[in-house]
Amino acid sequence: MKYNVIDGLKYTQQHEWARPEDGTAVVGLSDYAQDKLGEIVFVELPDVGAEVEAGKSAAVIESVKAVADLYAPVDGKVTEVNEALLDQPEVINQDPYGEGWVFKVEVKDESQLDKLMDKPAYEEFIIKEEEEE
Repeated sequence: MKYNVIDGLKYTQQHEWARPEDGTAVVGLSDYAQDKLGEIVFVELPDVGAEVEAGKSAAVIESVKAVADLYAPVDGKVTEVNEALLDQPEVINQDPYGEGWVFKVEVKDESQLDKLMDKPAYEEFIIKEEEEE
């Protein structure tokens, strides 16, 4: 597979990832999504303390090709945002699973994480999406 998919993360059908960490989750955009968007030029971060809802827009990612919503993978409250992205949004392209994380959320219902895809399921999902293009 030409896209990097990390084990231990949970993935949404909108191509966000969530890394569970003791009641919180770090959230970002998958390698597949950043590749499809192209060069990212702007990120609109959520407010710390904002309530986010699974499947609803929590942030906005703007690239040279398109403007895309980044959806919350779970319900919860934003506890931290990656302010470095305000000055260097391209970090999402360079390191989507590391320095390119977007926000952290206090997870309201841990069982929501179980509904997200693991690495093998997400890889299969990407293959199907590629076939449909």
